[in-house]
Amino acid sequence: MSTTQRRTALAIVAIALGGFAIGTTEFVTMGLLPQIADGTGVDIPTAGHYVSAYALGVVVGAPLIAVLAARVPRKALLMALMAVFAVSHLATTFVDTYPSLLAVRFVSGLPHGAYFGIGALVAASLVSRERRTAAIATILGGLGVANVLGVPLATLLGQRFSWHLPYVAVGVVGLVTVVAVGLLLPRQAPEQAASMRTELSALRRGQVWLALLIGTVGFGGMFAMYSYITPTMTELTGLAESAVPWVLMAYGIGMVTGMVLAGRVAARFGVMRGILVSMVAVAVLLGLFGTAAHVVWAAVAFVFLLGLVPSIVVPLLQTRLMDVARDGQSLAATLNHSTLNIANALGAWLGSLVLTAGYGYGAPSLVGAGLAVLGVGIAALSAGLERRDRRRGVPASRLDADAAGSDTPAPTAVREVTPV
Repeated sequence: MSTTQRRTALAIVAIALGGFAIGTTEFVTMGLLPQIADGTGVDIPTAGHYVSAYALGVVVGAPLIAVLAARVPRKALLMALMAVFAVSHLATTFVDTYPSLLAVRFVSGLPHGAYFGIGALVAASLVSRERRTAAIATILGGLGVANVLGVPLATLLGQRFSWHLPYVAVGVVGLVTVVAVGLLLPRQAPEQAASMRTELSALRRGQVWLALLIGTVGFGGMFAMYSYITPTMTELTGLAESAVPWVLMAYGIGMVTGMVLAGRVAARFGVMRGILVSMVAVAVLLGLFGTAAHVVWAAVAFVFLLGLVPSIVVPLLQTRLMDVARDGQSLAATLNHSTLNIANALGAWLGSLVLTAGYGYGAPSLVGAGLAVLGVGIAALSAGLERRDRRRGVPASRLDADAAGSDTPAPTAVREVTPV
């Protein structure tokens, strides 16, 4: 490995460290839901609102930051976003009521989508076009590592000491990320052509909206199940609460595996075909999860697979949005995470509805299966419209050539940045 390649790899790992912090905070709330509910004086379905509050922060923050900070150098923007993320988590130390924690979780979520979206663009700009999905998967791989190491360890800390402690630890990792990005990331010149108008141009493209809908609807299904993973494992599977961190670790191992496979899936099937095949698998897994959860080994195996398969889809969706957004790169990239967190909020909310109605902890996954099927339908519609446009000779600048089965690569939509 050359010096340039080594520095590029370290820069991508520095951004991924922030992904580790974000992944830990996003999923540890689900693992500590009973403790947080007890600590803030609410029941478990109401505590699910903390998950939704963080997700709604992502939904609001991602597009606003992408548009308002369009001309800000990407390195400086990444550092600022992670600094806000870190400080908001350290502030959780002083929170112990439902309204205050709801507010802090909302603020904590504001930098999330913009950090991942801008980080993905930076990572893609540092490598060749063929390695874009793999580079993006490395950034998102921080989420997977968080679920293997960060979430189980944070859950243990929360169970044994205080539910505040995991959030403080995440804040410390966030501060380390600010320093690492400052030291390791190459200088990023401002985007001279970027503006609020060019970023908003992405919203005029139908394929952008379809890609966002795939994430919103399809992943809502997965979050309907995962938001209530702790009570599901204790009530349906019969595991002790002390065993839940190991189940969360299985989910994280699945996520890491999925991120590793994402680049290969894109190379083998193409981006759109990979999305379609993976979403069908998600629908099937969610449909069977409620039954499998009654048997320990089957429950753990399904949790692993439900970490793996959706994690293949996320980098594919990110690449798809970069291809179809044209000049609105930053907005489209951040909106991917915004819509995934709409899915998070949607899934947690729908799950709380069926639980409150008394259908039991097997019901959220069935709701999730229905949402995943709808996601498959939207993906099929997107692919069908693209094939129709190509047959009619509609220009497909920067569209995904692989998805159309073409051997001719589409022109890159990402500015190349030379490491310095």
